[in-house]
Amino acid sequence: MLELLQSSPAILTVFVVLLGLCVGSFLNVVAYRLPKMIEQDFAEACREQFGVPVDTGEPRVSLVRPGSACPACRTPIKPWHNLPILGWLVLRGRCAACRAPISIQYPAVELATSVLSAVCVWRFGYSLQLLPSLILTWSLIALTVTDLRTMYLPDNLTLPLLWLGLLLSIGPVFAEPVAAIAGAAAGYLMLWSIFWAFKLVTGKEGMGYGDFKLMGALGAWLGWQALPQIVLLSAVVGAAVGIALMAARKAEWSSRIPFGPYIAGAGWIALIWGETINTLYLGAAG
Repeated sequence: MLELLQSSPAILTVFVVLLGLCVGSFLNVVAYRLPKMIEQDFAEACREQFGVPVDTGEPRVSLVRPGSACPACRTPIKPWHNLPILGWLVLRGRCAACRAPISIQYPAVELATSVLSAVCVWRFGYSLQLLPSLILTWSLIALTVTDLRTMYLPDNLTLPLLWLGLLLSIGPVFAEPVAAIAGAAAGYLMLWSIFWAFKLVTGKEGMGYGDFKLMGALGAWLGWQALPQIVLLSAVVGAAVGIALMAARKAEWSSRIPFGPYIAGAGWIALIWGETINTLYLGAAG
């Protein structure tokens, strides 16, 4: 099987596209259930530590149990209705039992995961970098969807991502060990410093600690050299989206807008096109 994937770029691409669809379906589960799992663990810790009965109002969940069910009527979803994208299209975006609408998020995440996975194949081919690039891509998608849903970047995702980036530098796969270690520290401290400077001036918190950890993780994966590009891209896109939302009267200056998706998007662009962007910039500057 591995020889076939190595010898045929077309078969490799088809395989990764189909794998991306399946992984995208699982990422929807992660983005929906992981915050609930963390909330339930916190409630359980409060009960054990302080004897306070805290009820989250949800049955105990994990990433695999209970099985998928309609959020509206709790009817279990049949396996063939769970097929990535196809299930949503067959049902026309509605629950088969109660006809409640099913969010477009589910097929959108599946499609995005498949497409971005295919881009990784195009960029890295059958190489040592392909599997790590897919893992980073899938993790960034999960973090993006989770942050958009809950304005929260779980340590359960950011910290393993940071440590994996440091371990991959032993190879090295993307960055040398020194660049990865410096990138992890600089990425975290860069946003940490901005956070405290903003808080001292305004008395408000401008971003969450999860943003620091995500930037540190990207620094570990891509090295400190990629951080200026990631910060600039995320800041420009974040500012543009914020201004657009305010212009459309969907947000105000005081509104909270998750910054994690912009960091994740900028990090993925740096992963795929970072070297090309730097070359073009240096060529234009020269």
